Amino acid sequence: MDYFEYRDKRLFAERVRVAEIAQEFGTPLYIYSKRTCLEHFRRIEEAFAEARPLICYSVKANSNLAILKIMAEAGAGFDVVSGGELFRALKAGAEAKKIVFAGVGKSREEIKYAFQEGILILNVESESELEETGRIAGQMGKTLDVALRINPDISPETHEYVRTAEIGSKFGMEISGAEQLVRKMNRFPNLRLSGLHMHIGSQITSTRPYARALERLVEFAHLCRSLGMDVRWLNIGGGFGIYYKEKEAKTAQELARVILPRVKSAGAKLILEPGRFIVGNAGILVTRVLYRKETFGKRFVIVDAGMNDLIRPSLYGAYHRIWPIEPEDETKLETADIVGPVCESGDFFARDREIPTVKEGDYLSIFSAGAYGMAMSSQYNSRPRAAEVLVDGSEFRLIRKRETYEDLIRGEA
Repeated sequence: MDYFEYRDKRLFAERVRVAEIAQEFGTPLYIYSKRTCLEHFRRIEEAFAEARPLICYSVKANSNLAILKIMAEAGAGFDVVSGGELFRALKAGAEAKKIVFAGVGKSREEIKYAFQEGILILNVESESELEETGRIAGQMGKTLDVALRINPDISPETHEYVRTAEIGSKFGMEISGAEQLVRKMNRFPNLRLSGLHMHIGSQITSTRPYARALERLVEFAHLCRSLGMDVRWLNIGGGFGIYYKEKEAKTAQELARVILPRVKSAGAKLILEPGRFIVGNAGILVTRVLYRKETFGKRFVIVDAGMNDLIRPSLYGAYHRIWPIEPEDETKLETADIVGPVCESGDFFARDREIPTVKEGDYLSIFSAGAYGMAMSSQYNSRPRAAEVLVDGSEFRLIRKRETYEDLIRGEA
């Protein structure tokens, strides 16, 4: 469910006509629906209510302060992977004791910052990181909670760039290595092993990978307890897929039916880290048609957004639905590549896509752009980053100003 819908051939974001927003703020423009964010958060809450989980919104999906504030006010915790994300979450009003810190390469400064702020738990990904964390805890004179991130060695059945639980992945540690660390935890008197963590990948559209991974994680949790560890938290990450094209993803209820019985058998509290599931379909990228071009029998629709604004199609070959925000005639279709102005052949949003015929000046909506859109944007080709707008019912407001040319060189000498 999302709240972007066509009424009389005009696209609305909740109760606001998208054309009105685009005309006021220009393009490229990200538009988010507050109601959609809350709807998907509530669906996870309801589906997993039996376990009373700590739902930690994954900041990397969309880190705009306005989005983070919505999540904090809804009662969410936060999954952060950098000192900057921790800073953002705290600025947005997050409770430190609802924050988990993951990431394969945390710096000493980031680890210290996290513990100074009093976060719930730090997910440790290697023996070296555990040793460094132990040194920091000793210097601080505190006993700190950590979780070991486990690589369960299963295929998450998703794009290779977002698989994080197979042999060869940089993330987590194999179970045999983790067991050796557990047996040596007495070497770290200032660390308390209070949880286990896994995150098997992103945009996962099947329940099978979670079932297989959890079987291994739960078995390891029991082993840790037999070795004297008080494993109170089982953090199973996120990665829940969403609808980009067809209804291929699983609902929160379907995921819960597979996940909850296995977590219950572990006798631990549940942590979830959804990001895309909450904000993916809560955002669109609006772009304007600059030119039409035909060459060598190929038709191109050239728009003012580029791969610097939304890199997923170029990076992952990802599909995003694209449609005019106010199509003149939906029965008159054409096939074209929809491309941007960046000087790269990979600067495209769709290839050989059938859409209603558009003319220069028309607006297109690139749907399902709320996650890993603006968060992964750049200033490549010295292109100022897009503006962002939040819609709440019949009201809308700017939540990030469009960058200017002056912004491009700010901080340079």
